[in-house]
Amino acid sequence: MNIKLPFPRRSIAARGHAIYRKKVRPLVYPQMKGRIVVIDVDSGDYEVDDDDARAFETLLTRRPGARTWAERVGYRALYSTGGAAIPDNDE
Repeated sequence: MNIKLPFPRRSIAARGHAIYRKKVRPLVYPQMKGRIVVIDVDSGDYEVDDDDARAFETLLTRRPGARTWAERVGYRALYSTGGAAIPDNDE
């Protein structure tokens, strides 16, 4: 199945990351370091939780059909494999 998006996935990532940096990070860092932030890239609404699935579910309950982007507060990547999570140098 091929789904048509209104704009490219890279654009979703760029929008989500920009919203995180400008709006969300100042509100959640450093007190929520390590938690997951899920952002609706259209509205800027977001949800923070320790569990990524619960954060997605809570946000999608409030905003059905939301196009989402997720970040881990204080780290470069949402997940890490085979090693330690790398802190974000900007934080």
